[in-house]
Amino acid sequence: MVDELVEFSEYDPELADGIRWLDEQAQKKGISFYDMVFEVLYKHDINSKAKNWLNNKN
Repeated sequence: MVDELVEFSEYDPELADGIRWLDEQAQKKGISFYDMVFEVLYKHDINSKAKNWLNNKN
């Protein structure tokens, strides 16, 4: 799926910018691009679940 996004970024400048940013962040952290994508998606999932829990708690 990530590879397909990279390929599609040829036609979407905003997506291409985001992928370049992810690649830069991965290089700064010394991890692979795919690990960086996983990290971002994991954090998004955790934050979404936390927000959902908080909304259902109140």
